[in-house]
Amino acid sequence: MLGGSVLTLALTGSSFATQATTGQGVLASITGGLKQDEAKKIGTALDLIQSNYYQDVDRSKLVDGAINGMMQSLDDPYSSYMGKKTAEEFEETIEGSFSGIGAEVSSEDGNVVVVSPIKGSPAEKAGIRAKDVILTVNGESLHGLELNDAVSKIRGPKGSEAKLTIKRSGSTAPIEYSIVRGDVDVETVKAHMEPGKIGVIEITQFSLNTGERFKQELSKLEGEGMQGLVIDVRNNPGGVLSVVIDIAEQFVPKGKLIVQVEDKNKKRDESLSKGSGKSYPVTLLMNKGSASASEILAGALQQSAGAKLMGENSFGKGTVQTSFSKQLGDGSLLKITIAKWLTPNGSWIHKKGIKPDIAVAQPDYFSVAPIKKETTLKYNMNNTDIKSAQIMLDALGFKPGRKDGFFDQKTETSVKSFQKAQKLSESGSVDAKTAEALETELIKHIRDPKTDNQLKAGIAEVQKEIAAAASNH
Repeated sequence: MLGGSVLTLALTGSSFATQATTGQGVLASITGGLKQDEAKKIGTALDLIQSNYYQDVDRSKLVDGAINGMMQSLDDPYSSYMGKKTAEEFEETIEGSFSGIGAEVSSEDGNVVVVSPIKGSPAEKAGIRAKDVILTVNGESLHGLELNDAVSKIRGPKGSEAKLTIKRSGSTAPIEYSIVRGDVDVETVKAHMEPGKIGVIEITQFSLNTGERFKQELSKLEGEGMQGLVIDVRNNPGGVLSVVIDIAEQFVPKGKLIVQVEDKNKKRDESLSKGSGKSYPVTLLMNKGSASASEILAGALQQSAGAKLMGENSFGKGTVQTSFSKQLGDGSLLKITIAKWLTPNGSWIHKKGIKPDIAVAQPDYFSVAPIKKETTLKYNMNNTDIKSAQIMLDALGFKPGRKDGFFDQKTETSVKSFQKAQKLSESGSVDAKTAEALETELIKHIRDPKTDNQLKAGIAEVQKEIAAAASNH
């Protein structure tokens, strides 16, 4: 997570782990796997740099740089080398505890791309979205940086501010965000019962404790007489493979496929369910921030358990990583893509994602860009910040009459009404205070389940299936 490196589909204690190379420490693990002429070439390069470079050099930095170069040459955003500190942070994310802004990122073509903001994190509250490209942090460009270096710039002490510049598809100008870093909620499973005995279980990531927590919440809902279930994996970036298999198994009938993992030799390892399936209808909610393990769950429930997928097309991450740290001997870690995973019917969803059975979009204000605070927006002006303000005003019930970015009299009246309701100076112009108040109120509005189109549609679908089953009896 941000901090922490990209939390991808991880294998823990997996059959894919390879044997340790001989020797001790990072350098031994490199040279142990090299042919004599390769070892000589790298050793010569090290010596030439150390002897001839015009400043003193840190030999360990050169070795780390060589490994980073190897990883980058794979051209795989999910394979990376982590120094000791970053490796510790990565392990924390797998265990489900971390601090930062709470977004998962990957590296694509030299850019830092958001896979997903974590539900309830500072990043999500600020409005960061899947597929956003982070251009700068506190004025420093991230372009071309090794992913872990970029992540360390975004990390920082709790309570400190990260000023991000974001490039977003569909927006012509970069968008600026100020995010206060904080602790990210480590509770990965939340559940509640909706009217009509419809359970909702939200999974924010698949950490080591998620499987057990899911079982507890599911059992509790079933004990309360649940008749149908909505599983919400929106903005869930993935996690541990064994955990998602454990969760899927509770819904997939015995003997049916959950996932297939295929190695470089085309050898497939099939995960067959040992579970018994459920008699009640299940719907899964996903969006473009649902990646990796979330997509495994979606594929298994759709293809092997007859569940409906609702929301938006998922992210599209169809590879499996495992971590090698013991072999390196100094606390550093290599995360390497070792296989691809396929859905039960054999589809590879990488870079394509999974299509929902029923597409449901959220209202336009869910994805509105924040307003730049440097300029006061006034009557007769025309720009994208005014368009954002109009979308926010409209969402909050202060009807500006248009959402095209032109500041007319009706917009001015709408701004005055909002300012009055917020006990602000009724200038009719959008200054920094008014812009901040608009954004704060909009976040509250978005977090209200009553405005969540996808959740409402998921519950309605389960109700429909319950009714259909009852009429068949």
